[in-house]
Amino acid sequence: MIPTRLLTRGLIVAAAVAAVAVSTAFSTPDVTKARAERAMAPTLANLYVQQAAILGIPDVTVTGTDAWADCDRGGPKVADVGSESDWICMVTFHDDAHHVQTGKFELQIRADSTYIASGPSKLIGMATITDKKTGKDVPNPVFEFDGTLDPDHP
Repeated sequence: MIPTRLLTRGLIVAAAVAAVAVSTAFSTPDVTKARAERAMAPTLANLYVQQAAILGIPDVTVTGTDAWADCDRGGPKVADVGSESDWICMVTFHDDAHHVQTGKFELQIRADSTYIASGPSKLIGMATITDKKTGKDVPNPVFEFDGTLDPDHP
């Protein structure tokens, strides 16, 4: 005969495991393709505008960059959900000369929906750039940057 206290604990643990399984099965993943795309494009656009200001390039605006992203996790055999370091976003935008540019950015997306992105130096420049106003080398805001996926939109 199983002691009542042991049986009660077993039922509580089983109920907790079942509750977690049910809530996980019916919840929306925090890290999705759509969230990555919606986060990446405007973040890159804002940082590209900051870079242009540092370089002394006038009239570069977030709207003028018209940035958009197409993200994928781990290739065609991996679902585009979940936090990992195998996300790739192809970001397309208009540069300061109004030419369309496309670059491959690698993302490390964490479980807390934050990410680190890095892109091709041929497109976005090196880790440091020269500030037009001061003449000093400063960090390039677009070289590697952090961002957050919007928790309010699936």
